[in-house]
Amino acid sequence: MNIAVNPELTEDSHQTIYLKDYTPPNFEVLSIDLNIQVFDDHALVHSKLLMQRQQAGDLILFGRDLELLSISLNGQALTDADYVLDTEQLIIKNAPDQAEFAISVKIHPETNTQLEGLYQAGNLFVTQNEPEGFRKITFFPDRPDVLTVFTTRVEADKKYPTLLANGNLIEKGELDSIDSGVGRHFAIWHDPTKKPSYLFAAVIGDLDVLKDSFTTMQGRQVALEIYALAQDLPKCHIAMQALKDSMTWDEDVYGRPYDLDNYMIVAVSQFNMGAMENKGLNIFNTACVLADPEVTTDPAMFYVKSTIAHEYFHNWTGNRITCRDWFQLCLKEGFTVFRDQSFSDMLQSPAVQRIDDVSSLKSVQFAEDAGPLSHPPRPDHFVEINNFYTATVYDKGAEIVRMMANLLGPEKFRQGTDEYFRRHDGQAVTVEDLIDSLSDGSGVNLHHFLPWYSQPGTPCVKGSGRYDASAKTYTLTLSQSTPKRPNYPEPQALPIPVAVALFDQQTGQQMMLHNTALQHNGVEDGLVLLDQAEQIMVFEQVNTEPVVSLLRNFSAPVLLDFAYSDDDLAFLLANETNGFNQWQAAQLLLERILLQGHDAAIYLNAIAQAIPKVGEHDALLASRLLEVPTENYLASRIEHDLNPAEVHQKREALLDAIAAMLKDYWPRAYQALPIVAFEDNSIEMGKRAYRNVLLGFAIRAGIADALTWASQQYEHAVCMTERIGALRQLVWHDAAGAKDKLADFYTRFQHEALALDQWFAVQAGNPNGNVTLASQLLQHADFDWGTPNRIRSVTGYFAGNPVLVWTTAGMQFYAEIAQRLDKQNPVLASRILQILSRWYTLAEPLRSEAKSILQNLKPQVSSSSVCETLQNLLKAD
Repeated sequence: MNIAVNPELTEDSHQTIYLKDYTPPNFEVLSIDLNIQVFDDHALVHSKLLMQRQQAGDLILFGRDLELLSISLNGQALTDADYVLDTEQLIIKNAPDQAEFAISVKIHPETNTQLEGLYQAGNLFVTQNEPEGFRKITFFPDRPDVLTVFTTRVEADKKYPTLLANGNLIEKGELDSIDSGVGRHFAIWHDPTKKPSYLFAAVIGDLDVLKDSFTTMQGRQVALEIYALAQDLPKCHIAMQALKDSMTWDEDVYGRPYDLDNYMIVAVSQFNMGAMENKGLNIFNTACVLADPEVTTDPAMFYVKSTIAHEYFHNWTGNRITCRDWFQLCLKEGFTVFRDQSFSDMLQSPAVQRIDDVSSLKSVQFAEDAGPLSHPPRPDHFVEINNFYTATVYDKGAEIVRMMANLLGPEKFRQGTDEYFRRHDGQAVTVEDLIDSLSDGSGVNLHHFLPWYSQPGTPCVKGSGRYDASAKTYTLTLSQSTPKRPNYPEPQALPIPVAVALFDQQTGQQMMLHNTALQHNGVEDGLVLLDQAEQIMVFEQVNTEPVVSLLRNFSAPVLLDFAYSDDDLAFLLANETNGFNQWQAAQLLLERILLQGHDAAIYLNAIAQAIPKVGEHDALLASRLLEVPTENYLASRIEHDLNPAEVHQKREALLDAIAAMLKDYWPRAYQALPIVAFEDNSIEMGKRAYRNVLLGFAIRAGIADALTWASQQYEHAVCMTERIGALRQLVWHDAAGAKDKLADFYTRFQHEALALDQWFAVQAGNPNGNVTLASQLLQHADFDWGTPNRIRSVTGYFAGNPVLVWTTAGMQFYAEIAQRLDKQNPVLASRILQILSRWYTLAEPLRSEAKSILQNLKPQVSSSSVCETLQNLLKAD
């Protein structure tokens, strides 16, 4: 069929879209009947749309990479003259108010390497439609504010016995040779809940299924099913238990029961995302659903549990209530991340959970906010929405919800969320709708939090304290500032909840707080709201000079620059009552040492006293207290003349000093944690994590037998955490026998894809490696350019060594990978290119070399994802 092209619609293939230009859809879709027929070399998609006008304007259906076979309107076949068709959309002018469309298209999932829409992954056909993949399946008003009821017929050869789609199975059967040839069958699914097209899912393949059930608080019996390849099914039990735990938690904490008769999860190896919350039919990256102690580390198993929870919690915060437009992405993702983080508190101690969340936030989101890719949680424009699935949208979005939740307290926050669910169930909404509901439901006005969603950059809270012994008062002065970002207005003061406590400097005991500005007066743990450029707070009845602890439990996503002495921070490390606050004090000290050149002696003495005590009763917390800020995080705090080698050398020297300071402790502590039978609980997880930390420091300290311990740990390991921890030390220190252990690991796990990812990662992440080694890994027979997990196992872990990345060869390495993936998988290519986002902070001559590499990449790429990222990177110059 000829294609009539509208030049106005294709003039700028990388068009910028603005929040201010939002308009409601001209037509709603009352229902859609889909018929997907999969063949070896193509697929046919027949759709019937019942549409009704909502306002004046053209009828617009989005479509990409579709071969239009036929189209009819209200039973009449349309000709080329009846519509305008280009590479992105089909437009019908003067459409009737009531419209029934029948559309047939041909697509090619077997050659779809971008992993969007319907694509083939091995012997599996699977969909990924968020954000705009459905338009690669058929023509449709593919936007999140168009919700409709789906009925889906899936047809394929019988060699694919698994035929899944959203909703409830209402019919299945075989096809005779007259209609469709020998050996084909079909299944028809109906989803009674209205949903946007990005939540549509279908799966065609040959999968086994793990079955269980759950009874909701309303008495509904829900069939639970996890689909995976036969050899992977035994690795689904941890995910199944996590699903049931999540369902129980959401009922207990939010009063949210599940609403369908079945809940299905499908494990897919070739998947760009971690997982996708399609209504009733979640599709998961295998890394986020398969777990077994022999092949999965403790952190990876923890991630499986939290990801299962995240996607399940989306049923209410994302599915039943969804986004009006993609600018509101943080609405569903931020709220749901907050929910899954809260759920994860019960999987390990809340203090360690908070440490892990904040450590990730600082390493990734703070760095993002400090560079050319900085944007608000709710951006006001984009070219490619795929580029905004970021730490700012997810993690900073979660921190905003957390601030409001902490300010309200559990009871009022629950009242606010109840109102949100009551008011907006079945709707596509905005950030304003959430804050309206929280405010109305709780009776507390939260609208002053709205600027958090629209203002980019990380605020910095500065402060000082003064004790008046005669008046027995402590005066706390706090101020806030946010750096201005290009193309955004001057930053305004934000509401910043600051959790505060006072500790007696002599006894270390926590003191009572007396200040009318506190949320609650006469308590030990206080919360003040800093909502002006500067505020002064006076605490009364302070009988002895205190040390103040601020931003406790990281009460706001800000940088803290308080006039602490190093002795004050060492005091807090020793006396704070919460593990997170101890960690935060240690991190502030470490940043001073590594970024400002402070003497390390105070920190070394403090950590030497704290670690043996903490290690005895909380090994997991002890493992976190020994963390030193990553080189990437430290680099994000340096705005110009960055010398990666200097940062690396300073950090290594400090790690060596820690190792030497506790040299006698490492062997004693390591031997006190022998390998025992595997148990999946936070206490044993902590012991395994701490054992690996102790091993690393013992080797660094030059303990004579430490490398032998590593070899023995590898041989006698009962789980992957122990084995990979030992292998990492052996390989990274080029120990005798390291190559043999590496070969042994490959032989053991060459048929376990996720374990083999770790084999690649250990080598790519070697701080003593180089670009040549990383490039050789890309040539390995088991490296697969079609599997994002395998690609990230090299590119992601190599990026952990910025001293290797920020070389001419390292930067060229990432530019070439982005170029190679630009057409094949532009979403992944864009994310890999973002590793170079802080090139402009480099000292010369590296800065000029980086700029040249990025400029030379421009004519070599064409996808909107990569072009937008590249353009933003170069704007930083």
